[in-house]
Amino acid sequence: MQGTKNICVYCASSSKVADCYTKAAYELGTIIGNEGMSLITGGGCQGLMRSVEDGTLDSGGKAIGVIPEFMVEQGWHHKGLSELRITKNMHERKQTMAKLSDAVIALPGGCGTMEELFEIITWKQLGLYFNPIVILNINGYYDHLIMQLERAIEEHFMGKIHGEIWRVATTPAEAIKYVKETPRWNCEVRKYAAL
Repeated sequence: MQGTKNICVYCASSSKVADCYTKAAYELGTIIGNEGMSLITGGGCQGLMRSVEDGTLDSGGKAIGVIPEFMVEQGWHHKGLSELRITKNMHERKQTMAKLSDAVIALPGGCGTMEELFEIITWKQLGLYFNPIVILNINGYYDHLIMQLERAIEEHFMGKIHGEIWRVATTPAEAIKYVKETPRWNCEVRKYAAL
């Protein structure tokens, strides 16, 4: 996609995950910074979120965090970001992250990450979000989730065209490649929302 500037990354805030995930997050941030793109994250100071932010910053890129005020009150925010936007709640946080983004990449994560991913997929299915969505399937983490999405299509809970909503990458470099190559959708997709 030409003119991609802001990459929103959904990912885990857990600091107890395996090194392969942390390294992939840092590598993704490094590529984003080296490509002259800006990173949009949830602004957290731990886990893969911290790693992707640090990778972007260490490579000279811009990292923008979007975080609700209750998390700032808990001290859960990264204090070295290029910019920190504080929202009233989680809903506003997700809306702001999507609004700022030219693409979304989902690194491995828990319920929060998967909830964000499913919401942005739903928005794209409904013609509310038109930008690329990439599932970064490090270490086969999302294998079962991808199988579930494929089953939803096979059993007609989603249409075949909805399988084009997301791309699946296995490396950070491949994720950025898909972000660049995937064309935007347009509001015509709304006619496929109802099966």
